[in-house]
Amino acid sequence: MGVKQAATRQYQGIVDRVAGRLSSPATTLPREGWIATLRQALGMSRPQLAKRLGVTRARISQAEQAEVSGNVTLKTMHAFAEAMGCRFVYALVPVEGKVDDVIRKQALKKAGAIVASASTHMALERQALSRRENDSEVRRIAETLRHEMPSDLWEDDWLS
Repeated sequence: MGVKQAATRQYQGIVDRVAGRLSSPATTLPREGWIATLRQALGMSRPQLAKRLGVTRARISQAEQAEVSGNVTLKTMHAFAEAMGCRFVYALVPVEGKVDDVIRKQALKKAGAIVASASTHMALERQALSRRENDSEVRRIAETLRHEMPSDLWEDDWLS
């Protein structure tokens, strides 16, 4: 395994560990947002939080609404968490499974496109593979792509 592959695997491990901790349904955004939910869990009023942050009560309401609508900044989330004695945790994790599952899915898409293109040319020459042989070739190419991680793995221009 080369240095680049080793580094990639280390990054995958970091993401997978965080994803494992965040896979619980409890980590989805509460209806009121995290700011309001935490504030209420602490028994803290909007005026009390505003005083801690040195902002107006209206700013607290604005931030709570911005979070729910998806327009809050990371800086705001960090400041509000700190003012409530917490820390802000930010992560990007795979929707399902691990990082390798996302890579495998992309490799299968690319391998499928490669085999489909080759199959078209082979069919014109009456050398088409059977469905089973095609599927086997897709899996073989996908595994090679997954292990080699070519620089064009995430380029989608091969789909057209």
